[in-house]
Amino acid sequence: MALEAKLGQELRLRQQLVMTPQLQQAIKILQLAVPELETVVQAELEQNPMLEMAEPGSTDVSLETLTTSPEPSANGNGAEGPEENGFAPEVEPPPLTPVAESHDAAVEMREINTLEKIDWREYVENYSNNWQDNPAESDDDDRRPAVENTLTRKTSLEDHLMWQLRLSSLNEDEKRIGATIIYNLSDDGYLETPLQDLAAQLECEVAAVERVLKRVQRLDPPGVAARDLRECLLLQLANLGMEDSLAAQIVRSHLVLLEKHRYAEIAKAAGVSMQVVSQAAKVISLLEPKPARDYGGQEAAYIVPDVVIHKMGDEYVVALNEEAVPRLRLSGYYQRVLHDVDASAETKGYLQERLRSAQWLVKSIYQRQQTIYKVATSIVKFQREFFDHGISHLRHLVLKDVADDIGMHESTISRATANKYAHTPQGTFELKFFFTSSVKGAGGEDVSAETVKEKIRRMVANENRRDPLSDQALAEILRRDQINIARRTVAKYRQALGILPSARRKLID
Repeated sequence: MALEAKLGQELRLRQQLVMTPQLQQAIKILQLAVPELETVVQAELEQNPMLEMAEPGSTDVSLETLTTSPEPSANGNGAEGPEENGFAPEVEPPPLTPVAESHDAAVEMREINTLEKIDWREYVENYSNNWQDNPAESDDDDRRPAVENTLTRKTSLEDHLMWQLRLSSLNEDEKRIGATIIYNLSDDGYLETPLQDLAAQLECEVAAVERVLKRVQRLDPPGVAARDLRECLLLQLANLGMEDSLAAQIVRSHLVLLEKHRYAEIAKAAGVSMQVVSQAAKVISLLEPKPARDYGGQEAAYIVPDVVIHKMGDEYVVALNEEAVPRLRLSGYYQRVLHDVDASAETKGYLQERLRSAQWLVKSIYQRQQTIYKVATSIVKFQREFFDHGISHLRHLVLKDVADDIGMHESTISRATANKYAHTPQGTFELKFFFTSSVKGAGGEDVSAETVKEKIRRMVANENRRDPLSDQALAEILRRDQINIARRTVAKYRQALGILPSARRKLID
């Protein structure tokens, strides 16, 4: 049977959501955290001459006055449109009104051309143009910058060790080996590179590397450059003059038993009483398992809340943190160029395009703020008990609950709560914190998982350390509180809270 190919035309009607570049930008802006939003705005400021940063307290008209924010509504055809996602539909930006001084732009542009005739060498020789020069020191203490406003660089472990190495009595070859050891330390201060590899890299004997390593291990902080936890603890005990103590003996021979709190077996093997072993264990617990803790790690990242929730009378009020969002305005100079009769068509076309881009950016930022405000207001309505009494009263909440409440899509709620924070009377929390999974209560009601975790944390905090609560005991107590939960679920929540098992929490006198 022969197959025959034919060409034809067919009309078909279908609905689809068109993701315009403007809508894509709005979605991107919505899911950004405040630091990321500042980066995007800064990049736009660098490439868009129509945008300027508005000064705090400025009376100039900002870009918010050029945008509108229609309420989300159905598009009438049953398809999910931009309005259902919480974004304004694509509209033409409103035209700018002509300014009275449009002729000034042409005059200024002609004056700029005269700069080419300036003798810049003579100008530099006769006039100080270095704006980075520091002003003269003032004797007035009130005019000096505060100490907390002075930027400092955190000392790294490498810098701290290299400073001590340079002051040591080692010769140049030994210092070279010592520097190689220091720059091969891990973030925790351990030497994980085999000595054979270091010797091959330095083209020297392994014995020479080991000899210098012992000198590096005597530097501050104690325990640095150890090759494992046992050596790290022994170095710290030796620094305290306890290299022959029971604590050192336990670290050398019974570290695994110590980790599991099996004190009875340690006492039997060492031929001492349980009380003596307990005292030695307390000494070991005071040692630092990560010698580089005070030198490593990243700088602290400060959280900027997007909304502030505070109580006024009997009601909670949601306020946007306007200071966290950059305020933008249109450049007055380029507005005049845009309406200048002497400006070329190419210049006007470019500025008109930049103007449209600026308006869409600010419209997206404005819509972002409005969406976050609506989501935060809905969260306050659902989680009133939490704001009154704390985490133990956090109720079960899912994205669909808030989406139905404010008439937006669940994906919009997810983007609006990601990396966004709220400052509340109970503390500062990420908006996603208020959406939690649940467990069934005895009456069939849903209980927030965060509420269960808080109950476990409190029970462990108030337990008898000599007879700590097991996971099974915690599950039975929760059942008495009308929360049906399995032992393995308790273990999962306990691990999520960073709480050790009962055998490792047990305190022995």
